[in-house]
Amino acid sequence: MILLVEDDPALRVLTARALQENGYQVRACAAAPEFWQAFEGGDVELVLLDIMLPGTSGIDLCRRIRQQSDVPIIFISAKGSEVDRVIGLELGADDYLPKPFGTRELIARVRAVLRRWEAKGNGGEERSKGIARFEGWTIDLPRRELRSPTEAVVELTGAEFDLLAVLVDHAQRVIARERLIELSRTRIGDSSDRSIDVLISRLRRKLSTEERPAPIVTVRGVGYMLSAPVTRE
Repeated sequence: MILLVEDDPALRVLTARALQENGYQVRACAAAPEFWQAFEGGDVELVLLDIMLPGTSGIDLCRRIRQQSDVPIIFISAKGSEVDRVIGLELGADDYLPKPFGTRELIARVRAVLRRWEAKGNGGEERSKGIARFEGWTIDLPRRELRSPTEAVVELTGAEFDLLAVLVDHAQRVIARERLIELSRTRIGDSSDRSIDVLISRLRRKLSTEERPAPIVTVRGVGYMLSAPVTRE
């Protein structure tokens, strides 16, 4: 989920809509109190943070976020001076987007920051350790092994296993095709919408049993979701 903190109602709606249309889940906030309620209660992947906020400024909010989290932060502000950019980056922001900005630039910067974050091994690193279970299936991440409800080992290709690990890491959350490609690009050679669809089809076949179909749901026009709850050891 992306947390958007912007006090301008019109810009908040337009920015949230642009992100949602590109496959991201967004929670929009107008000020610090709303932000902290959402931040403490959700799985936040990135924060889009306006500098000029009522009450607690974006600069102060960034400083407090960095005291407890390494979540990626992109500053957005009408204040485009070099001093503002330097202050934001020195406080730990990952990028700076001056207003006014277009949708293409916004999405490009969000994707670039998330790619760098994934490449560093942050965010999903802790979740990608240990053993995960769903609907009787067991995925042993360190051993890269999948076992069926009958304890039989299921043969998966490297790409199939990596894609399943991404779905497990984001269980019960819709992941856009483009986001799946971003998360899997370093591991899946020729990533495209078609290659993702083919891998999903293979995973469905291997995760289906006589009792129930595979818990991978297609959300038309958006992407895919592992619909089963996941427990971890």
